[in-house]
Amino acid sequence: MAVVRFTSHLAKFFPGLGELVVDAGTVAELIQRLEDHYPGISAYLTEDHGGLRKHVNIFVDQMLIQDRKQLSDRLSSNAEVHILQALSGG
Repeated sequence: MAVVRFTSHLAKFFPGLGELVVDAGTVAELIQRLEDHYPGISAYLTEDHGGLRKHVNIFVDQMLIQDRKQLSDRLSSNAEVHILQALSGG
């Protein structure tokens, strides 16, 4: 099962957000499972067509995912996933 950690900024939008253990084989499945725990989070993380939003980065075992469109990157049974929101401004 993958251990998922989130940037603290996302807790503003999803109260109670915290480290979670999820059974998923791909990043796409992981996001579907996250939606069960935190309704609305998949819309925050992905575009209407299912690809990752440009202000979101997902790292699996310290490596940035490669497939931002289909989210097909595989997760090992003991994967560590970090979901980060890029902040911008000036």
